[in-house]
Amino acid sequence: MNRRIRRLGIGLVALFGLLFAQVSYIQVFAAGKIADNPANARRQIIAEYKVERGQIITADGTVIALSEPTTGNATLRYARHYTDGPLFAGITGYYSQVYGRTELEQAMNSYLSGDAPELAVSTFADLVLGRPKKGGHVITTVDARLQRVASDALGSSPGAVVAIDPRNGDILAMVSNPTFDPNELSSQDPDAIRAAWERLNADPRTPLLSRANDELFPPGSTFKMITASAALESGFGLNSVWPNPHELDLPLTTGTIQNFGGETCPGGATTTLLTAFTDSCNVIFGEVGLKLGAQKLADQAHAFGFCPTDPPGETGCLAPTIPFAIPFATGRFPVASYFEDNEPLVAISAIGQDNDLANPLQMALVASAIANDGTMMEPRLVTQIRDPQGRVIRDFPAEPYGQPISKPTADAMRTMMVSVVTSGTGTAAQIPGVVVAGKTGTAQHGGPDAAPHAWFVCFAPAGPADIPTIAVAVIVLDGGSLGSEATGGQVAAPIAQQVIEAYLAS
Repeated sequence: MNRRIRRLGIGLVALFGLLFAQVSYIQVFAAGKIADNPANARRQIIAEYKVERGQIITADGTVIALSEPTTGNATLRYARHYTDGPLFAGITGYYSQVYGRTELEQAMNSYLSGDAPELAVSTFADLVLGRPKKGGHVITTVDARLQRVASDALGSSPGAVVAIDPRNGDILAMVSNPTFDPNELSSQDPDAIRAAWERLNADPRTPLLSRANDELFPPGSTFKMITASAALESGFGLNSVWPNPHELDLPLTTGTIQNFGGETCPGGATTTLLTAFTDSCNVIFGEVGLKLGAQKLADQAHAFGFCPTDPPGETGCLAPTIPFAIPFATGRFPVASYFEDNEPLVAISAIGQDNDLANPLQMALVASAIANDGTMMEPRLVTQIRDPQGRVIRDFPAEPYGQPISKPTADAMRTMMVSVVTSGTGTAAQIPGVVVAGKTGTAQHGGPDAAPHAWFVCFAPAGPADIPTIAVAVIVLDGGSLGSEATGGQVAAPIAQQVIEAYLAS
């Protein structure tokens, strides 16, 4: 009898062991594979609606996404709600029973849904005590007040604004216009969700794409920050002397490069690199590009995080891109071999045209590296995850991306960018009592008669003894004027100026 009982006991233990192993495999080891199966996507979303999803919170404590209990719906027990939805849409993304998740809702889903290993204790306690499952809270770097300032400054103009703390890469504000309301895609009415989706996707302005980090545009003269950095790294100083013709005859072709408006830059027959940068002289920077050559120009762009491409056949990145919590289309600059037997394109690329592409997040990172003594930090959007009781369960530390330029080069670049704001094309960014460093840009696109994009990239405070705490990049689509390099300063610089002034006053 004892032997039979012992055998039965061993058999039951073995069965329980197999059951535990199977459950562990499904819930732990195979969970990701099962969840990623497209056939289970909607089923998983519906299951998640039984969870009180965690909040997304700004650095200053504003809740910008939360789940609220519903009534009369046994399947979808919670509804996702976005306070100031359009203002933060490019950051939160949406959480939709029909179309899934985007941006932080997707990137931080395991925490928000309570499935991350760090939340296992909290989830187990909910299960034992019979409480509804709750997700963790995502703490972002965004300053809600500054986000509003940036949005108001951009107004109805199509474009984007990005503000970063150069010291740690924190995203302080990231605004895109046009935007959308994620509440429309996160309702409990599938028909209304589909109608909103069709309307948004039919809009030629593509409001579901962020101009701040999803799309790419020619950077125009803001790219001269990269070209000037390459020149300084190659031994050319602020006072290096360059020929100053009315126009630059490009080699191997009858084509030329002219300054905006056909003007000749100040200085007479020759001028300095500092003067050429201050007045954004295309002719001089075309010369600089030709003198440096394709390899040095490409190396410098790639060091700043522009991903190498090989157009026209290959427009995707040929190397790893800058890490970021949500999707980020990093800038593009061709590999040096693209320019073989085509020197004119080196000159054109040196002034931010041809196959040069960027967005405000990319250019804000360039300015941040210059502001931070040459060290570029990875852009950071999330600092912490907290459990439902508010305890920190994970930190996301600031991480350096690289050192694209030396400190002496960064110091020289700061001098040139301050000159742009004090006496060059960016005087509209001046703030009483604050030294601002900046670079204007007017980027041609879409044919000779199309209005160019207006750019401004800057950081502050930028005095010799200052430690800069904010870098800003602004683009206003089609906001420039034909024939005027100053339009980047006239249109985009005042927007950046408002953002910097508000931040430094807080």
